[in-house]
Amino acid sequence: MKREKKKNWNLILGVALTALVTAFMLAGLVYTPYDPTAMDGEVKLAGMSLSHPFGCDNFGRDILSRVMKGSGTTFAIAFTTISIGTVCGVALGALTGYFGGLVDEILMRIIDVVFAFPNILLALVFISLLGPGKGNVIISLGIAFIPSFARIVRGEYIRCKEMDYVKLARLAGAGPLRIMFVHILPNTVQVLLPAVMIGFNNAVLAEAGMSYLGIGVQPPEASLGRMLSEAQSYLFSYPGFALFPGAFIVLMVLGFSLLAEGLKAREGRG
Repeated sequence: MKREKKKNWNLILGVALTALVTAFMLAGLVYTPYDPTAMDGEVKLAGMSLSHPFGCDNFGRDILSRVMKGSGTTFAIAFTTISIGTVCGVALGALTGYFGGLVDEILMRIIDVVFAFPNILLALVFISLLGPGKGNVIISLGIAFIPSFARIVRGEYIRCKEMDYVKLARLAGAGPLRIMFVHILPNTVQVLLPAVMIGFNNAVLAEAGMSYLGIGVQPPEASLGRMLSEAQSYLFSYPGFALFPGAFIVLMVLGFSLLAEGLKAREGRG
């Protein structure tokens, strides 16, 4: 009798939550009920209603519209950040892991030193040098995430480079670059993908934290962290001002966390 596979609930819930969050953000790219930056003094701190389902902020801006637009900003920053960290980290990890030698020793010692500091702390150092703003946040966080991906990829390349399929590729005349990026790289995806998901979550939280501190996205542009910063003076008088952007950050992070756990569990069973 065939053994029935146990359902991977983490993966199922992760896909469902991520799809819901993504649909909400994509909708915000093409439509918002109101202009997210338009102010209306008559509805300042207005409660939830049919015309303003999430209420309005201290400037009379529609919170639903700002969450829709702000979630897209936060997602775009996190996605670009992780793309920079992944591409540069994969290239660096592949080169050091495949070739080894003195260059590997020097680069990995530098990476070890950098890796000893939290990503957000490194990003704050870069921001202090570059100045606040969305572009500088992306560059700072992207650089800060490179060491973690480089370490993961380097370990996989060291493990894979002596395997039979790599030796056969060498015998067949394949060059180092082809072996590195055509033969070995696809076999690192199963380890790299969950790390990317977790890194994305860290980037979302880092962007929210930096915007909350006022060194990330600058007004009047909306981001989830910026909205939380603007809401801190109204936590008791109007909790919904902070509740909705905060809840969306939680949903976004939870969705990708469950997705990462589900992919790990699936790979473990495979």
